[in-house]
Amino acid sequence: MVLLAVISTLFLGCTDKADQKEVTKTGTEEHISMQDLTRYVDPMIGTAKMGHTYPGATVPFGSVQLSPDTDTIPYAVNGKYNPDVYKYCAGYQYDDKTIVGFSHTHFSGTGHSDLGDFLVMPTVGELQINPGTEEHPESGYRSTFSHDNETAEPAYYSVELEDYGIKAELTASSRVGMHQYTFPESDDAHIVLDLMSGIYNYDEKNVWTFVRVENDTLVTGYRQTNGWARTRKVYFAMAFSKPFVKYGQANYDDNVYKGFWRKFDQSENFPEMAGEQIRTYFDFKTEEGEKIKIKFAISPVSTRGALANMKAEIPHWDFDKVKREGRELWNRELNKALVETDSEEDMVNFYTAMYHAFLGPTEYMDVSGKYRGLDMNIHQADGFTNYTSFSLWDTYRALHPLFNLMQPERNSDMVQSMLAHYDQSVHSMLPVWSHYANENWCMIGYHSVSVIADAIVKGNTGFDVERALEACVQTARTGYYDGLQYYMDMGYVPEDKNGASVSKTLEYAYDDWAIAQAAKKLGKDDIYEEFMKRSENYKNVYDKASGFMRPKLSDGSFKKEFDPLDTHGQGFIEGNSWNYSLYVPHAPGTMIEMMGGKARFSERLDSLFTMELPDKYFAKTEDISREGIIGNYVHGNEPSHHVVYLYNWTDTPWKSQDKIRMILKAMYQTGADGLGGNDDFGQMSAWYIFSSLGFYPVAPGSEDYALGSPAVKHADIRMENGNILEITAENQSEENVFVERVEFNGEPLKKPFIKHSDLLKGGTLTFYMTDKPNKALYK
Repeated sequence: MVLLAVISTLFLGCTDKADQKEVTKTGTEEHISMQDLTRYVDPMIGTAKMGHTYPGATVPFGSVQLSPDTDTIPYAVNGKYNPDVYKYCAGYQYDDKTIVGFSHTHFSGTGHSDLGDFLVMPTVGELQINPGTEEHPESGYRSTFSHDNETAEPAYYSVELEDYGIKAELTASSRVGMHQYTFPESDDAHIVLDLMSGIYNYDEKNVWTFVRVENDTLVTGYRQTNGWARTRKVYFAMAFSKPFVKYGQANYDDNVYKGFWRKFDQSENFPEMAGEQIRTYFDFKTEEGEKIKIKFAISPVSTRGALANMKAEIPHWDFDKVKREGRELWNRELNKALVETDSEEDMVNFYTAMYHAFLGPTEYMDVSGKYRGLDMNIHQADGFTNYTSFSLWDTYRALHPLFNLMQPERNSDMVQSMLAHYDQSVHSMLPVWSHYANENWCMIGYHSVSVIADAIVKGNTGFDVERALEACVQTARTGYYDGLQYYMDMGYVPEDKNGASVSKTLEYAYDDWAIAQAAKKLGKDDIYEEFMKRSENYKNVYDKASGFMRPKLSDGSFKKEFDPLDTHGQGFIEGNSWNYSLYVPHAPGTMIEMMGGKARFSERLDSLFTMELPDKYFAKTEDISREGIIGNYVHGNEPSHHVVYLYNWTDTPWKSQDKIRMILKAMYQTGADGLGGNDDFGQMSAWYIFSSLGFYPVAPGSEDYALGSPAVKHADIRMENGNILEITAENQSEENVFVERVEFNGEPLKKPFIKHSDLLKGGTLTFYMTDKPNKALYK
C-alpha cells in the first residue's frame, strides 16, 4: 500500500511555468536579465580521442549523467589490461557506429573510470538480451546510428536508433534521468535494463544486483560493484509511463549454490531477481509514433530514497518541462559570465568550457539530505549539499579556484563534503580521489588541503575553519601514506623506497605551503612555521649540476640513470623532469634564482615551447598524446598548467602573452577532438576560462592571480556577493595578443598580478591590447 501511494504521486501533473527571463543576484533584491547562452554550448566537444567527455543529458553538478555508451570494451583481455578501454572513460566515442544503450552515471574527462550504471536500451522485433558487437550489431540489442540524426544540448540528447526506427530522447533533473522513446508500431517492443553493463568493465566487477518488480509500471533495485571504488552501491527506482505486458531476465551467474529459489521459474514474470550477472527486459505493444517514457531515479541510500527523489524532482510525465527546466538551470550557471569574443568559435569554446567546468563534482545525497558515507553508514548532510567525485590532483589547480570566484557557495559545500569524508575516514585523512563513498587513492599529493587553504585565504569560509585546518594538518602528518614518512624524516621521498618520488616531493611541498597559508590566516603561528619549513623540501631534489629536479636515493645521492625528457622510470608521474622541474608554484622567485636567475630562466621557458619532444618519451603514457604538446610544453596534462605564467616572475612578463593566446587556439577547438588532452573533470576547461579572462591562479592558497593576455573582448563576471567584475580588452584582435598596459578601476597596475579580494569588490579590469610586446610593461 505504501508503494502504491508513493507511485500514485509520481503521475501527478503540475502547471508549467513560463520560461524564466531573469535571475536574482545572490544576496540582493536586484534582478538581472538572463541570456540564453546554452546555444553556444556543444557537448560533443571532446567526445573523441583523449577528451573523454560525454554528450548526454545532465544538469549542473547533477547526480545523474544520462548519456549514450557506444561500445562494451572490456578492461582486460586474456587476463591483461586492454589499452583500448582507455578511450571509453566517459562511455562515448564519436567515431563509433553503434550505440549500446543509455546509462545513468558517467565521469567527464577523467584518465581512469568507473560508473556506467543501469544501461537502458529500447528495441523492437526479436528480443535480444545481450549487447552484441560493433562488427555484428545484429547479434545483440545495440543499434547503428548516424551523427546526422543526433542532437546534443545542455540537459538534452536525442538520437535515431536506425536498426529499430526508434527516436531516443534524454533529459534529466539532478537525481532523475528521463527517457522518451518514440516507437514504431510493434507487437514486440522491448526495453532492456542491463545490470551487467558498465564502464571499465570486467566479469567480476558486479558484486551483486537486485531487481524488484513492484507493479506493472514500477521497478526498484540496486547495483553493487567492485571497481575503482571497491564498495560502491547505487539504488534505483524505474517508472514507466505505460504498463508493460511481460517481463523477464537472463541470469548469467555460474554459482554452484542456488539455494531453494530453484523451485521457481525465474526467467519470466517473476518479480524478484538477484544475482551478480543479470539483464532484464520489459515488453510492450506499441502503436506508430507512440511515446514510452521512463523516469529513472538513483540514490546512494535506498530504493525508498530513489522514489522520494523521483517524487520531489519529476512528479509528472512532461518531458519537455524537464528539458526546459534543465536548460534554465544551465542558463543560470552560464550567465555568471557574460562574454563577448571576436568569433562564434570562441564563444562556443568559452561556454562549452563553462559547461564542462560545472559538470562536477556531483551532488551525492537524496533530497532528504541523506547519503552513504565513507564508513558505509548513512549520514545526514546538515546545512550543506554533499558532493562526490573529487579528482583533486587535477582540479585543485584551477577548477576549485574558479569556484571560489564563480561558485563560492558550492565550493564551501564541497569543503564541508571533504570534512565529512575526513570525519568518516578510518585513516583520519581528507580525500585524495574519492567518489561514491569510496577513497580510490588515485594520483599523488593531498590536494584537498589546497582547496581548503584557497577557500580560507580568499575568505570563502562557510565551514568550520579551525576543524578544516586540523584536518589538513592531520592528513599531512599521516606517515604511512605514499612515502610521506620518508618525506617528513628526510626532506624528500627517496626513489629507491617509493616511486614517482620527485613528483611526490614537489607536490607535498606545495601542499605544505598551502597549509601554512591557511594557518597564517587563522593566526596559528606554530603550524605556519612547521609547514613553511616543510614547503622548502623541493630544494632537496634539485640537482644544480644538471639544472633539473632529479630523483634522489635513500643514501642521499642522485639516481645516476637520468633523462629529463623521459616520463618513465625517472621519478615522475604523468610528466617529465623538463616540465616538473618548473613545479614550485608557491615559491617561483626562489626557484628562478636557484635555476640561474631571471634572464636565464626566461630563456629556459622559451626553449620549453620551441624544442621537440620525440614520441618515444611519452608513447607508453596514456594521459599524454601529441595533440596536447607544444614543443616540450605538455598542456594536455596538468603539472604544466601554471608554467606559461612563470614569465611574470622574470623581467620578461610580455613573453607569456602570445604563448597564452597560442595555447588557447591550439589546445581548445570546436569538434569532437577539440580538446588537447583529458578535460580531467573540468581542470582543462577552468584553465581556458581563467586564461580567456586574462588572469590565472598560479598558486591556489594565495590571493594573487597572475595576469596574462585575455582572449575575450568583454566580460561581465556576476558574482554571488552581487558585485560585477567587468573585464575589457581594448583593441582586441587575433593579431593584438600583447598587452600595452592594464588598469583596474582606472588605476594602472604596476605589477603583473591582481588580488582576489580586489576582484570580489567588482569594478573594471581593462587590458589595452597591441600587436607588439611592451617590454617596459610592469617596470
